[in-house]
Order: sequence, then C-alpha cells, then structure tokens
Amino acid sequence: MSAGLQVRGLDVDLGGRPVLRGVDLDLAPGELVGLIGPNGAGKTTLLRSILGLTRVRSGQVAVGGRPVRRRRGDIGYVPQRHEFAWDFPISVEQVVLTGRVGGLRPGRGPRVDDWRAVDRALGLVAMADLRRRPVGELSGGQRQRVLVARALALDPSVLLLDEPFTGLDLPTQESLLAMFTDLADGASGEARAVLMTTHDIASALFACGRVVLLNRTVVATGTAGELRARPEAWTETFGVGIDSPFLRVLDAGVLT
Repeated sequence: MSAGLQVRGLDVDLGGRPVLRGVDLDLAPGELVGLIGPNGAGKTTLLRSILGLTRVRSGQVAVGGRPVRRRRGDIGYVPQRHEFAWDFPISVEQVVLTGRVGGLRPGRGPRVDDWRAVDRALGLVAMADLRRRPVGELSGGQRQRVLVARALALDPSVLLLDEPFTGLDLPTQESLLAMFTDLADGASGEARAVLMTTHDIASALFACGRVVLLNRTVVATGTAGELRARPEAWTETFGVGIDSPFLRVLDAGVLT
C-alpha cells in the first residue's frame, strides 16, 4: 500500500550553521511536488535529511506514519547526475541492480526476485531495450532514467529527485516530466509521492500539482495559481524586490 511522506519540525545544522529551521512538509501518494528555492536554501540538505543521510538537530520524518529507517526501502533517491561515476565499466541493468543492495543479505548474490525488480524498474523508465548497454554510452536523458530506475528497484512509496533537469535540453526535460507524472499518479502501477528539487521554475509551476517555496524553512506552498497570487512569498524566498522583472513575468502568467 502506498504511503505519503510527513516531515515535522525539522531543524538541521551543518558545520555549526543553521541550514533548515522548523520545516513541515506533507506529500500524499499521487502528488508530484516541486521544491523551489535559491542556491543555499537547503533543498538538497532537506532531501538528505529525509533519507537519514544528514544528521538532524530535531524533528521527525515518517512515511505512512512510521519513522523512516534508512534500509527499509520506503524512499527512493535520485541524486544529481554528476554524483555518479559514468565512466565506470558497468551496464545499465547492473546499475539498477545496485538499487537492490540494501535488500540483499550479506554473502549472497541477486536472486530471481532481484532481477524481476530490475526488469520492472527498467520498464517503468522505458530503458529495458538498453539494459546491457554500458552506461558511459548513454545520453544525458538516458542516464537520468537509469538513476530513476535504480531508485525504483526497491519499489519505494516516496521518490526524491534532486535537480533532474540540469544540463538537459527542453525535449528531454519534457519527456522526463511526463515520466515523473506517470510515476506519481500511478499510470504505470501504484501511485507514489514524488518530490523534485529544481531551478526550472517554469517547468515546476506547469507540471507539478503543488509547489513548495523553501529558504531555510517552508515559506509557502500551494498550486501555481495560488502562489502566483502571493508575490510576497517569492520576494521572501528569493530576496528580490517587489518590482523585480521576475515577479512581473510571474504576475503576467507567463510561467504558469
């Protein structure tokens, strides 16, 4: 059964400096939510804190009301592409299989169920035909799909995407957005809660059912239309003036 994500009162310090304060966030199955904020706002830190990869000062993270434990497979994480060693001599299916490592007992190799999970994940991202291709030969969009498949290998109910569009052309971005929407709403199976950080504000406002504005805390959340009517939320998030050209474009509806 799918389960949503709940974050309550999350405080995070890095190097003795406050990075996140009092973050509250809810994602329901079927939602594709965009997480937007300036550089240094704490977007990646929030994802890593949800995963348990960054120590939190206080607060709680739960999936379906249960506290998150790193190895349970509730949450799938897709890092930024540059964090993966694409020159490593490994095939597409082998990369996806590494997503099952947390589910394998020490001392044993993959079983039939593990390879079935790989098959399913590759099917969800339309990469089954390239399963034996070396990852170094893939395009940027194909590499992004492989990382998504790896995150899906344990069939998580929550999927976190960190800047999935960086360095990709517009047609590739649109293709990935369609895939993320399908993964969220269950078009290819069970519905998931999907949270995506991005600097592409236009794509987030257009494609995401809801957007969260973050700058060390959640400044505002809502649909594109709701946030368009709140210019003060954008000025607080991005530190721009009320007469900013960006806000004039937003008010004109060009970004929505």
